[in-house]
Amino acid sequence: MKKYPLGEFEEIVMLIIGVRYKEAYGVSIKKEIEARLSRNVSMGALHTALVRLEDKGYIRSYDGEPTEERAGRPKKYFEITALGAKAIAYAKDTRDELWRSIPKLALNPK
Repeated sequence: MKKYPLGEFEEIVMLIIGVRYKEAYGVSIKKEIEARLSRNVSMGALHTALVRLEDKGYIRSYDGEPTEERAGRPKKYFEITALGAKAIAYAKDTRDELWRSIPKLALNPK
């Protein structure tokens, strides 16, 4: 079992939460993923990932101020927790170690 279980899409979502920092809410996360990765993302898939990440303790959510444009409802913002920072660092370190372990010839097929 992984030390910090984290799927590929979950990792992407966490990275985008970090990129968006104080402006990480559902629609902004979705748009950022689509813009940076040229990858279509459904709100359902994103919501599922956000719930999983929150259940794992990797992110937390909080409500912003209510706005007129949202009929008085607040935006739900997300931030990375201390445990989430450890999980994302572990994922990066693991990937970096794997990249360093690949012989250069293996990535230069003829």
